[in-house]
Amino acid sequence: MAKVLMFHHAQGLTPGVQAFADDLRAAGHKVHTPDLFDGRTFQSIDEGLAYIGEIGFEDMRERGVRVADELSSELVYAGFSFGVLPAQKLAQTRPGARGALLFYSCLPISGQWSFGPWPVGVPVQIHGMDNDPVFVGEGDIDAAREIVANVENAELFLYAGEQHYFADSSLPSYDADATALLTRRVIAFLDRA
Repeated sequence: MAKVLMFHHAQGLTPGVQAFADDLRAAGHKVHTPDLFDGRTFQSIDEGLAYIGEIGFEDMRERGVRVADELSSELVYAGFSFGVLPAQKLAQTRPGARGALLFYSCLPISGQWSFGPWPVGVPVQIHGMDNDPVFVGEGDIDAAREIVANVENAELFLYAGEQHYFADSSLPSYDADATALLTRRVIAFLDRA
């Protein structure tokens, strides 16, 4: 059984994020899903990003990082889009990380936005759609490819489509087929962790 700390995307801790976590729990894993927005959810990504902007991106990321202080260090860190910020930071900087699951977003491991090199022995899976205007259009796919090229046990999975939040069953962007495949891959990853 893996222990997972999973961070939601910019629309908040939606029923779809909770359902995804429940699928992982049903497979025998323990999943923590903190609500970084204190119960708020948003109808659009832009509304959620505006809220994050009011609080401050760094402050919101650090809110997520502080959640880990209350949990054991041997965690798999997972994040959906905005949630990748605290998840990837923790995976790269908190000793004891068992792995990372990065959905729809990825930060580079070198350069300005980096938390530094990827830690040795920490496996990672990165998932995104091959025509997602955010994941592909804003360069996250390049960061993902940098990780895969330089890190042992790093995998990048691309799914056909252009949706950003494709694994959130509560949103119109949901893609059931892509999510089913993603879920199988994630459960296999967690079973190994």
